[in-house]
Amino acid sequence: MPVYEYQCKDCGKIEEVFQKISDPVCTTCSHCKGRLNKLISQSAFHLKGSGWYVTDYGGAKQGSETKSEIKNDTTSNESKTASAKDAD
Repeated sequence: MPVYEYQCKDCGKIEEVFQKISDPVCTTCSHCKGRLNKLISQSAFHLKGSGWYVTDYGGAKQGSETKSEIKNDTTSNESKTASAKDAD
């Protein structure tokens, strides 16, 4: 559930309120019963799971060959086969 911040116009206190998005906006201060203004604050969220870091993708995985390595192996095998035919 998101946390919203409200600041009282009268006393200046800031309140943090856990609310659903669909809940009505708070209008009265719990300290002095003054009017509240909803603040726009920096959100805090966590990026969880794989794929969020540079180390998770972008390079070859350990133990697997890249396309260029496979292509180089195929090319070298073809040239070895051609050299063997020429020698015969």
